[in-house]
Amino acid sequence: MKDQFYSYIENLQDTITSELEKVDGKAKFQEDLWKRAEGGGGRTRVIEDGAIFEKGGVNISKVHGELPEALRKQFKVETGNFFACGLSLVLHPINPFIPTVHANWRYFEMYNEKGEIVTQWFGGGQDLTPYYLFDEDAIHFHTVCKQACDTYHPDFYPKYKETCDTYFWNAHRNEARGLGGLFFDYLKETEDFTMQDRYNFVTEVGNSFLESYVPIVNKRKEHTYNQEHKDWQEVRRGRYVEFNLVHDRGTLFGLKTNGRIESILMSLPPKVQWKYNHHPEKGSEEARLLEVLTKPKDWV
Repeated sequence: MKDQFYSYIENLQDTITSELEKVDGKAKFQEDLWKRAEGGGGRTRVIEDGAIFEKGGVNISKVHGELPEALRKQFKVETGNFFACGLSLVLHPINPFIPTVHANWRYFEMYNEKGEIVTQWFGGGQDLTPYYLFDEDAIHFHTVCKQACDTYHPDFYPKYKETCDTYFWNAHRNEARGLGGLFFDYLKETEDFTMQDRYNFVTEVGNSFLESYVPIVNKRKEHTYNQEHKDWQEVRRGRYVEFNLVHDRGTLFGLKTNGRIESILMSLPPKVQWKYNHHPEKGSEEARLLEVLTKPKDWV
């Protein structure tokens, strides 16, 4: 399973970066191959200063070795080895009318002293973070997510949509990071689903990513904007940074387990503002976005 999934994310990284370069039309992804001293490594690809994308990354990694202390505590074991691989991406467009997007698909195995698998699971999802709200964009993104889920089970979309709304929540601000999408974790073998079923589902979601996002980019990329729009985008990017550094499990896990710092912080936008006690004008488009972020809604 680990070889099957790693081969999949290698190909998916190629597909996504190739398509995004076409969409941008100017910048190319720079590749950075790295190794982890404890075992494994990754292939980081970053795009910067493009015609569309101010900054973005589409990274894959596979790491293995002895369980870090943080994981031993989490799983309540004294010893053990693990393998983990995944693809993680974040795209921060220049135009404030194009939303930021994040996605991640990953696989994990843990072994006993004999090298036998004692647990394994898939996780992942994708979510949309706009700065200006276009209802049709939210509907499109969630519709593609729902279609990918409905192929496997009618309960998947509502369940993983709700999990996403709950997870990407800036509790200290009492608001969502964005408009959500899908989030699932610890997808294990059950009476109803084999690990191959889980693989098929997660790859279906991964394969749907470009269809969920690229049409939105193409629809909004010619939208004119001014400095006020950029200022609002950068204020909202500050909330994105807050979530990633305060709440995000992947970021915190990487920081606690001697992860590669450049890959961990790749998700952060290049330009951000924090304005003291900032509130948009009542009745403005900015205020309308905040209303939706304080109470997640059903888009499809």
